[in-house]
Amino acid sequence: MAPRKPALVFIFITLFLDVLGIGLVVPILPKLVESLAGGGVDRASFLYGWLVGLYALMQFLFAPILGNLSDRFGRRPVILFSLFGSGLDYLLLAWAPTLPWFFLGRIVSGITGANFSAAAAYIADVSPPERRAANFGLIGAAFGIGFIFGPALGGWLGDYGLRVPFIAAGILTLVNGLYGLFILPESLKPENRRSFSLSRSNPIGALLELRRHRLVLGLSVSYFISSLAHQVYPSIWVLYTGYRYGWDTKQTGLSLALVGLMAAIVQGGLARKLIPKWGERRSAIVGFAIMAIALTGYGLAPEGWIVYPLIVFGSLSGLAVPAIQGMISRTVGDNEQGGIQGSLTSLQSVAGALGPLLATAVFGFFISEKAPAIVPGAPFFFSSALAVMAGFLAARSFRRNPVETVGEIPER
Repeated sequence: MAPRKPALVFIFITLFLDVLGIGLVVPILPKLVESLAGGGVDRASFLYGWLVGLYALMQFLFAPILGNLSDRFGRRPVILFSLFGSGLDYLLLAWAPTLPWFFLGRIVSGITGANFSAAAAYIADVSPPERRAANFGLIGAAFGIGFIFGPALGGWLGDYGLRVPFIAAGILTLVNGLYGLFILPESLKPENRRSFSLSRSNPIGALLELRRHRLVLGLSVSYFISSLAHQVYPSIWVLYTGYRYGWDTKQTGLSLALVGLMAAIVQGGLARKLIPKWGERRSAIVGFAIMAIALTGYGLAPEGWIVYPLIVFGSLSGLAVPAIQGMISRTVGDNEQGGIQGSLTSLQSVAGALGPLLATAVFGFFISEKAPAIVPGAPFFFSSALAVMAGFLAARSFRRNPVETVGEIPER
């Protein structure tokens, strides 16, 4: 029997379903929490915030564990375990009778959702060094397409019952898991496996591991800061566009659909052509520069229609993260890919927890009477400064470490 070929398409579908499952429940989860909690919207909002934060915390804690387990036992068992766990968890949430069950479900969701580290390691395993950065763009493409269809499908299914989106997400995820059980080959070669270590698998130890490579440390800080800057979008987009332009849910949904579409086009298509052509370092700097310009544009835009060309232009900032991720991946050995991707996922989880707190606090202050001036775009200006800082740190890392990566791709 001929060996099965590595399945990048399956990994893309897996990541897409991860994001689709999140998007499916976004429109209905607040209402469901309110119906179970009682006590009004204020209490429901408080509990919903804890559910969101709990998910990010679990990802932070378990991404290094799953990544390092994939370095020891292979990517396939970790990915399949996560898929079946996610599918069963969605079904648990579909019939959860009380809020404590929901909190248990979100803990499981956060743990199984940390499979991004193993999926990214799979991509690194099956991609030649010169194609890794381009193929990491598939992650962003999966996010984009998932957030196009997820909320729309979740809102439509929610009309048939607040539990229906959970059932749909569970069935889709379990079907994908069964499909992967038969077609997904292992990508990690036996000679590239390494023993499991608790010191590398706890989040603090995993982050400290980044210090072993100077280039990895510098680029990881840049990666974290850019992730923090990006959190301004999910945190205040609805609040900002409603406050400044008077947008309703239809206009907001249309703009977010365009964001997802452009992310899919840039990271799933253009990145695979531009990054090999320009080189990873140049692509990263260009991406951070575009990010800073676009964020400033959002903060300054006096009319809502200006947002749409900014979305199209700003989507090119999606070159930065896969380029950074590709360089980090090529700096470490083949037996460390799961661990390093787990560390990056943990950093992203920390950004996901801190970013909304910072963005909403800045927004709330600068539209309040306490502010020295009413500046609703202040969170975007703050995030733009973070993007500039991320680009500066990346450029400094490049100057200090000109040829540290394995199989360095020359700039063209």
